[in-house]
Amino acid sequence: MKKNLWLLAIAQGLFLTNNVVFIAINGLVGLRLASVPWMATLPVMGYVVGGALSTGLVARSQQRWGRKVSFQLGLLVAFLSVLLCAFALSVGSFWLLVAGTVVAGYYSANGQLYRFAAGELAPPAFREKAVSLVLAGGLIGAVVGPNLANHTRDTLGMPFLGSYLALAAVALASMAVMAAIRFPPEPARVGSAASGRALGAIARQPEFIVATAGAALGYGVMNLLMAATPLAMDVCGMPFADAALVLEWHVIGMFAPGFFTGHLIKRFGVLRIMGAGVVLNAACIAVALSGQDLHHFLVGLFLLGVGWNFLFTGSTTLAMQAYRPEEKDKAQAAINFAVFATMALTSFASGALVTTQGWTLLNLGSLVPVLLTGLALLWLGVRRRRQARPAA
Repeated sequence: MKKNLWLLAIAQGLFLTNNVVFIAINGLVGLRLASVPWMATLPVMGYVVGGALSTGLVARSQQRWGRKVSFQLGLLVAFLSVLLCAFALSVGSFWLLVAGTVVAGYYSANGQLYRFAAGELAPPAFREKAVSLVLAGGLIGAVVGPNLANHTRDTLGMPFLGSYLALAAVALASMAVMAAIRFPPEPARVGSAASGRALGAIARQPEFIVATAGAALGYGVMNLLMAATPLAMDVCGMPFADAALVLEWHVIGMFAPGFFTGHLIKRFGVLRIMGAGVVLNAACIAVALSGQDLHHFLVGLFLLGVGWNFLFTGSTTLAMQAYRPEEKDKAQAAINFAVFATMALTSFASGALVTTQGWTLLNLGSLVPVLLTGLALLWLGVRRRRQARPAA
């Protein structure tokens, strides 16, 4: 179990390396190739739109061929899609670049299931810690991603062409890691009840509603601010190396807590840890609104990363309480579709807002999903306390 979890954590880190480099460079490459500035983050949006469109397809491939084959197929798509992005950059085609990132979304839809696969590699009593540990593997992406983007930026003469080609090597390395992981067999599916309850019945459960809201809105706030940060820093006249440093510490904040978030959930409960994530998101916005120097971006994005970790790890743990093993494919696909749909909206909004309205208005607008997430947690907490009173 430990070997498989550590290997899956490495795969998670390589997945995040791909994501961090995409976030770091796609907006800037888009700004270079787009006809108007507000379209700059459309390649970032394309990545998450592709993920949203792929969730159903990935769920069917997982159900038919199992975790390992489906994950390897996602990595093959990752390899081919970054080559397409490199070609788009070399010929100066903005829309081909967007198409390449849409195709890459299939890999993202697969990678978003690594955290659920972690829970299946561990016994029930260890699930929170297993999910947290695998998410902690994202530290690889925190260190490698920004530095990879920075050091390969000009290696081939054309800015960021080398970065895309480096991601092809990352995909091949991840294939090798995935080949060594042994996943448990899929649950037996016999008879008409093989797929469990209908998705509508699963989705009406309060735990599922709040888990989906926490994952989607938490990711939405994180994506809204992270995707806009390189553009905002560029507007402030800061070099790309500074943006890479900020993204590095942001992703460290996202995944370093993974070594202890599972322990915190066990001790204090999942809703309290998710609530702490909401508070940290609000603190990030407060720091961002206080100024636009390097340390404001650095501290704010670090707090945003830790807040995301608490919300996302907690949401994953909470979601596992809402579905049965035979229902996992459709339940996880529904959650990830909500995440990707929210990310698609925020990816587009981040570029449009930061280039037309500015960094301050972008941060003020992000208070809305933060507040909605807090209200959802409060609702479930009150509901659980009321249900516990008769038993007491």
